[in-house]
Formats: sequence, C-alpha cells, structure tokens
Amino acid sequence: MNSVVERRELGADLSISRVLTGLWQIADMERDGAPLDAAATAKAMEPYLDAGFTTFDMADHYGSAEEIAGVCLQAHGRDAVQLFTKWVPKPGATTRDDVRTAVQRSLDRMRTDSLDLLQFHAWNYADPSYLDSLFYLEELRREGLIRYLGLTNVDTAHLRVIVCSGITIASNQICFSLLDQRARHGMTAFCREHGIALLAFGAVAGGFLTERWLGKAEPPWTKLETWSQMKYGRFIGVAGGWDVFQETLAAVDRVATKHGVSMANVACRYILDQPSVGGVIIGARLGESEHIDDNLRLFGFTLDDDDVAVIESALSRLDPIPGDCGDEYRGPPYLTASGDLSHHIDTLPAPYAVRVGEDGRSWVLSGTVWEDLAGFSRAVRQGNRVLVSGTTATHGERAIGGDDAAAQTHFVIDKIAGALQSLGARLENVVRTRVYVRRMEDWEPVARAHGERFREIQPANTLVQAGLVGEEHLVEMEAEAVVG
Repeated sequence: MNSVVERRELGADLSISRVLTGLWQIADMERDGAPLDAAATAKAMEPYLDAGFTTFDMADHYGSAEEIAGVCLQAHGRDAVQLFTKWVPKPGATTRDDVRTAVQRSLDRMRTDSLDLLQFHAWNYADPSYLDSLFYLEELRREGLIRYLGLTNVDTAHLRVIVCSGITIASNQICFSLLDQRARHGMTAFCREHGIALLAFGAVAGGFLTERWLGKAEPPWTKLETWSQMKYGRFIGVAGGWDVFQETLAAVDRVATKHGVSMANVACRYILDQPSVGGVIIGARLGESEHIDDNLRLFGFTLDDDDVAVIESALSRLDPIPGDCGDEYRGPPYLTASGDLSHHIDTLPAPYAVRVGEDGRSWVLSGTVWEDLAGFSRAVRQGNRVLVSGTTATHGERAIGGDDAAAQTHFVIDKIAGALQSLGARLENVVRTRVYVRRMEDWEPVARAHGERFREIQPANTLVQAGLVGEEHLVEMEAEAVVG
C-alpha cells in the first residue's frame, strides 16, 4: 500500500508524502483546556504511517501536537516519519536568544535533536525585525538544529525579499484551493524558478468541498462545528456566496462521478497538479475522524483536459479572493475563524521608537548608520503631514534584497510603511513618492513593485536615474503622506 502514495523530495535528504496530515485540529479537540492523552493520540498516527502518509504538519500553537508527534517519533524513528512544525512568534523584535529558545522548545517537545522543517510566520512586514528572526533561524539551520527552513503565509513580494537576501527557503505553506486561487498570480512561477515547494492547506476548505454540502441549504454561519468551518465559511462569502459555491460543488461532483472518486479527491488532485505544489495538507482529528482510504484514492486517477475545463469553468464564476497569499492574516478581509486577529495576537507594536520634540514634531529612526552620520530622521511628522527621507534597502548593517531591484523596492516600501505606522499614518495616506534608480534597466521591475504596493493608492510619482551612495543600493525612495 505504501507504494501508491506519491512522494516529493523537499531537499537532498528529505522525502515527504504528497498528502501531509495536518494536526491543527488538535487545538480544536483541546478547546476545553484538557490536553489529549499523548500516548493514545500518537498511537492514532500509526494507521497513517502504515498507509504511507508519513509526513505530519503542526505548529507551536496547535495545542499539544508537538508533544504527541514526539511520542510517535520515539516509537518509530525519524526514518519512518517526517514532522514539520511552525514558529509563530508574537509581533515585535526578537533576539538571537529568543529564536534559539523557541527552536529548542520545539526540539524538546518533539524529542529530537533536529527539526525536519521549521516554518516561520511574520505578522507585519513593515516591522523589519521579522528578517532578524529569519537570519537567526538560518544560523540554526546551518548549525544543524533545523534541517530545512520554510515559511507560512508569505506573499510573493516578501518571499522574493527573503530569498534574494540569502536565506535558504525550502517551502512556503499557503492556502490554495478551488476557492482560493491567489497562488496562481505569481507565487507558483516564483517558486518554480527558485525550487521552492508550496505546501497547500485548505484544499477541501474545512470539509465544504465534499459531498456533505452538495445541494444543501446555506448553513447558519454563527453555529458551525469547527474553527476550520468558521474560517472557510468566510472564504465562501468573499468568493461570491453559497449559491455560486454550489455551482463549484456541482462541477466537482460531475468530475468525481466520472472517475468514481470522492469530491475531496478531485479538489485535492487539482491542487496537487498545480506547478510548484509539493503537497496538500489534509487535516485529521486523530482517533476520531480518519480519511486514509479515501486519501489513497488521490493517487489512482488523473484529471484530463475535459475535467480541468469543467472545474475551471466553475471557478471563473467565483469572485477572486483579494490580494496575495497570506494577506488574510495581515489586513481586511480577515479570513480567519474569528474574522479578525483577536485569537492570534493582542496588538502590533510600532516598528520604530517615536521621539517627540518641544515644537510638536515627532520623528523616528530606523537604525541605519547613515542617520547618525548625516544627521537625519527616517521620517518626521508635523501636524498631519509626514515626510519620509530617501530610503534604501538597508536594515542595520545588512543590505536587503541582494542584486534584485524588485526585492529591494519592496523592502524600501516596507521601511517607509514602518515609519508611517510608527507615526500614526499608513501607506494609504501617501500622496507623493520619488524613486531613484542606479541602473536605468531596473526601471521596470522597480516600477512594477511600486505598482503592486501603490496600485489602489496612486500617489503622485517621479522616477529618475541617479548616482546612489553605496554600490549595493539599486533603488532609493522618499515619500510624503497626509493624515486625515
């Protein structure tokens, strides 16, 4: 039976099953505060191993999932099971010791000396401290405490920033389903170019993409059974609502009937067939609800051109989920179980410390050597006006973005956003930008990056070629904002 499960090489020495078993529902099963019995629940992982589903996905905040997985690892050995986890720190600055402590906590819980894959989540790209965490994690990867470093819910622009800054990334875990096609806008192409595997969650939309909901009346959205259903109910609403979703279910059912498989099989197979997708993550309530036999059928059929045409015709009638991958965790619409971030974080601290002068001005420094050397601020607010100095892709003593002009531009805009946030403003308040490029051949990637970030804002803009200070800097940008 093991031979039927497709596998994917995530790295030179890490082979994973292309259906990963997601353990996020352990947190839901422990919602009453009582932890599951680790030994008994780990025993419930064995049928997955026997069937060839040897890869499990969890996180530091999925209840006692790491402890349960650690019991399984001790019983079967690391050659038989691959355990992926995540580190989702609170927003704000982290030290090298903070990062090591977090990794060691997962190592201790999972009873191992090296994590197969650690996936990192950042809450606020305008706060560059997320890059500090990643650089520290890269050090631990090279040290051997982490075999492979991944990301979770990172959009294409910031995946570019991270990769082009020299951080080795093996995977990016994102929502990717028939309901949510954002990854096809650029994420899959970037990952294919850089050899990064996409690990897709939400492929069955919390169970909504199954026979259970075909032809059924719209459910009472405030009385759903699980956090997953609450989450993906919001996706259905944004994608056009229950009636158009039923059209998608009908198309999936037509293809499933043709092949004699389940609707979940079709929904997952479609995502597995997308470029750069290394695997789909299918949740399990260990010891309660298992779909092992059904998941095995994923590898016994293929979707032909007619099947794809039927599915994509239905998808064309859905409203696209807005933004890029992971945006649902960083801005409205918050497509989370609660509809906001209240069950994830308490607050977003200001990226930079604010100083206030006697004349009422306030200003921030970003910590680059140039600010002290030349005697200027990253940004100054006077009344409702915020002026942001010429900003390059520099973070502390690091040059960010490598030789990629688009990556540098995205980080520059993040720094501008961080200065604005600290002074009570937002990118949406920007009324003018001025952009300077070292090489005129970079004008288009720089302009396109500017367009991605300011498309709905459309400030006045000027782009010119200039001799920038510092050979590593390809682009510099300044901004003006008016608040309120």
